[in-house]
Formats: sequence, C-alpha cells, structure tokens
Amino acid sequence: MSDRTTAGVDGVAKEAEVRGQRYRAAAAIWRRLQRNRGAVVGLWLLVLFAGAGAFAHVLSPYDPYFSNLEASLAPPSARYWMGTDELGRDIFSRILYGARLSIVIGSISVAIGVAIGVPLGLFSGYFGGRFDLISQRLIDVLLAFPGVVLAIILVTVLGVGLVNVMIAVGIVSVPSYARLIRGQVLSLKSREFVEAARALGANSGRIVFRHILPNTVAVLIVQATLQIAAAILSAAALGFLGMGVQQPTAEWGAMLSSARQNIQLAPHTLIFPGTAIMITVLGFNLLGDGLRDALDPRMKL
Repeated sequence: MSDRTTAGVDGVAKEAEVRGQRYRAAAAIWRRLQRNRGAVVGLWLLVLFAGAGAFAHVLSPYDPYFSNLEASLAPPSARYWMGTDELGRDIFSRILYGARLSIVIGSISVAIGVAIGVPLGLFSGYFGGRFDLISQRLIDVLLAFPGVVLAIILVTVLGVGLVNVMIAVGIVSVPSYARLIRGQVLSLKSREFVEAARALGANSGRIVFRHILPNTVAVLIVQATLQIAAAILSAAALGFLGMGVQQPTAEWGAMLSSARQNIQLAPHTLIFPGTAIMITVLGFNLLGDGLRDALDPRMKL
C-alpha cells in the first residue's frame, strides 16, 4: 500500500473518530438535560407553543381578525373557549397566532444581537488596545439605560412597526453578548491550545474563528435561550405601551394594551394573553437553566 493510500485511510479513520467523539459528547449533553426535570418541562412548554404557532391556521376555530360585535367581551364559554375582546374577536385564535409572532420576534431579535455582539466581543477581547477601549465605552453607554427605556428610545427614532421593534430589541441585547464573549475570549486566549496554534504559525483570524469561537458556543447557546425570553417580554412591553406591533395584528403585548381599559368589566381579556407570555418566558428560562447545567461537564445533575 502506497504512502498516499495509507495517509488517506488514516485521514478517514481520524475523521470518523472525531465524528464519534462529537456524537458521544452530544449524547452525554442530552442525557444530562433529560435528568433536569425543569429543563424537560421548559422544552415541552416551548414545543407546545411553537407547535400552536406553526399550526395556528389549523387549530384556531375562528379567524383572529373577524369581528363579531354582538359577542363583544363575551366571557369564556363552549363557543369561545377564552372569550372575546372588545371587538368580538376570538381570544383563543388570536393567542395561537400571537404565539407564532412572539417566537419569531424573539428569535430574530436574538439573531440581531448575536450578529452584532459576538464579533464585537471577539475582536475586543482578542485584540484589545484602542478598539477594546472604544467599544467597551460604547457598551457602557448602552448599559446606562434600562433595557425597556433604550428600546423605547430606539423605536421612537426608528418608528413604530414590527421590523423596527425587532431591531430595537436586538440592539438592546448587544451589550450582554459583547461582554459575555469578551470575557470568554480574555480567558481563552492565554490557554495552551491557543499558544500552540500561535506557535505553529496560525494567523489571528484562524485563531479567533477556529480555536476561540467554538469554545464559546456553549455559553452563547445558553445566553441566547435566556435572551429570547427577555426579547419576548420587551416586545410585549412595547406593544403594551402602544409602541410595538400595532392593532389589529394578533400580538400578545398589543392584546394586553387594547384590553387594559376593560380590566374590570372583562378581566379574561388580560388574563389569557398575560398567561401566554408568562408560560412562554418560563419555558425559555427553564430550558436555558437546564442547558447551562447540561453543557457544563462539571455539573452532576
């Protein structure tokens, strides 16, 4: 057998071994996650709401935008399981469609925060110097504002609307990702495997993206999971203040905003959307806590 053939066989065997190690690591993480009852409950809650949102057009008994003024503010009944709002629209149907929108808002907002915050934290932590000084002072300015206040300012500047809400909530989450990743990079860049890569002649780009970034994925996943819950809450708060998604769009915060004037006459118009927000946020928080423990090999659940 030639040297080239031998090298090819060894390369295939090594690749198969690496895949096997990755599979065993993923299986171990899944087993640790399954032992955490809170994480399992959170996962099932999210599957329930994600499924309800994805199949809202099948599950909803009524058109969420159809108004039946004769049934305005009807209490929960066999016909309207969660009652109706001030325009006679079925609340159950609107919550199903709102689940789809809320999860989309949370996911895209987090994607925006990751796309800006992670590179900022990577380069700031690795290169340091003037770039680190300027970027961290910018982060300090953003952190000086409470999250909801900063989101309100951004929406005021950008304008009211679904896209602008996602952009505003995403920008609000940038400081948390930038600071988290920067701290990880400062810890990792002096480790032995990074020094070895540098000694072998690897350039800065290869070190950052090939050796440092993959070692921050675990904490990034946990932070993103928890941040989706915060993004949903922020979007709902903006909707409640009338600065988020506008009526007649079926969004939980907007539903709360339009229902607050009927809190005494028809409390169910606030109870059900508020409960939907609470359960969804609880699911993300439980899953995030479980992932944090499962991705840490030092934890014994």
